[in-house]
Amino acid sequence: MAETDKTNQSAMHVMGGIKSQHDGMGKASVKKFSKKKPFVIDQAEYVQEVLNGSRLHLAKTITLIESTVADQQTIGQQLLKELLPYTGNTIRIGITGVPGAGKSTFIEAFGKLLCDQGYKVAVLAIDPSSSLTGGSILGDKTRMEELAKHPNAFIRPSPSAGTLGGVHKKSRETMLICEAAGYDVILVETVGVGQSETIVRGMVDFFLLLALTGAGDELQGMKKGIMELADAIVVNKADGSNEKLAKKTVSEYKQILHFLAPASPNWTTPALAVSSLYKTGLETVWETIQTFKKEMLSNYVWQNRRKEQTVAWFKTMIVDRLYDDFFSSTDKKQNMAKLEGLVRDGQVTVSQAVEELFSSNSKQ
Repeated sequence: MAETDKTNQSAMHVMGGIKSQHDGMGKASVKKFSKKKPFVIDQAEYVQEVLNGSRLHLAKTITLIESTVADQQTIGQQLLKELLPYTGNTIRIGITGVPGAGKSTFIEAFGKLLCDQGYKVAVLAIDPSSSLTGGSILGDKTRMEELAKHPNAFIRPSPSAGTLGGVHKKSRETMLICEAAGYDVILVETVGVGQSETIVRGMVDFFLLLALTGAGDELQGMKKGIMELADAIVVNKADGSNEKLAKKTVSEYKQILHFLAPASPNWTTPALAVSSLYKTGLETVWETIQTFKKEMLSNYVWQNRRKEQTVAWFKTMIVDRLYDDFFSSTDKKQNMAKLEGLVRDGQVTVSQAVEELFSSNSKQ
């Protein structure tokens, strides 16, 4: 008998094929449905690196703070708790203005001035999120290219993510992380001036309103309420043939501010002219902010305002938590779907539907 016959006993013998994990067989299919491993980092290392000024770890920590993933959020809050004792030694400046006022150009010129003087500057730039897709361009590092390259600067673009007020929901926490990382000045750029934008006043020490020349037309879009919140109004693009008009606009704002209540006690809100292009007037803005800090510290407005802002932040987070908890209920979602149909068909009023929704909530 041939050697083949001796080993395989028959010419009809079929050799075993290669074992495969194809078609759902083997370990691969089990691994595919295995439970996801929990997110873990070396928290002590992160805290130390942030305190050492590592921009990489600073950015990663902010990402954890802003994350919507539960385990990442938890770690982000734990890191914040560890870093909290190292916060507070900064000047927080909110910057807002009408579209086209040159906020990014001003922030780059102003931020670079401070960086060149030895200050560490963090820019929290908020981009509006699309109401359709939820996406944002986040192009502030491109618009502030020169500042982004400065070793003393840190730019963090974040989407507004539907949050009213022109800031991100986690902007306050991001600000604290930057303070712990050793940044002296925090610049918060908002998405633009509007009725809901006043929330930025509740998280900064100094609120700066950027305006354009030709106040006659622009004032129509500038709400009185937001002007009353400003600690300074800066008329940008005061250069070239526009310089004379800018000075006229400054005079008009000064007249208007004379009739408005000041945003801060014992402080007269100034109107200033600036050219971000030619870097003129920026020193005056910084001197104004430093004078403001000195005045507010002397009469304890600075300290008391920060305490009140922390309490307001606490209350805001309670509302956010209640909102999330309310709409995370399956029963509540089903009840809402039913009531929405009744409201749409005119079978109940909106007030009755809301009353029914909350009545069912109290019975559960």
